Amino acid sequence: MADVLTASKSEQAYAWIRARIASHAFGPGFRLVLGTIADELRMSVVPVREAIRRLEAEGLVTFERNVGARVTLVDESEYAHTMQTLGLVEGAATSLSAPFLDAAALDRALEVNDRMTRLLDNFDAHRFTELNRQFHSVLYEPCPNPHILDLVQRGWARLSGIRESTFAFVPGRAGHSVEEHIQIVELIRTGADPLEIELAARNHRWRTRDAFLAALHPETP
Repeated sequence: MADVLTASKSEQAYAWIRARIASHAFGPGFRLVLGTIADELRMSVVPVREAIRRLEAEGLVTFERNVGARVTLVDESEYAHTMQTLGLVEGAATSLSAPFLDAAALDRALEVNDRMTRLLDNFDAHRFTELNRQFHSVLYEPCPNPHILDLVQRGWARLSGIRESTFAFVPGRAGHSVEEHIQIVELIRTGADPLEIELAARNHRWRTRDAFLAALHPETP
């Protein structure tokens, strides 16, 4: 019973901290003091520590020696350049993959997108991000150009090193993202012009970039 209670409190602490990171009440670099959070939530530090470890695994929290846990700092320039490049190469890869994506593959992509949509009401940013990768993987993996495909995969890997889950930081972007997924799949299914498919995939990536960067500077008009 004690383990169940601890797990429940850990989930509460996780949701509480994550919500404050998402709302920017706890901005990049904010120090997360276990005792203070535990007092605020009227629980011991044990479930708070477990919650912070989970957030660390998601890339939202980092530990610094002699400092403790902090909300992860974001290298804006590295993030912006990575997303810009990924938009270009993933757009090209998706366009080149289109002729090789049959109805079964497109249905599989939409099934993943449906699972993402079901997460919106009880948002789990980490799971949403995993499914987002699966969705895009279906659309770009058949790319016949191995060099472009390698660049896409490198971009995704680099992005993970910067921020595990963009959607944890800007959860409002998630709803727009799943809608844009449907539009991209429809363009492929109806045999749209390759350039139209490429631009749709590229702009989809860049809109996520813009939303994330705007969230870092909410005071900027």
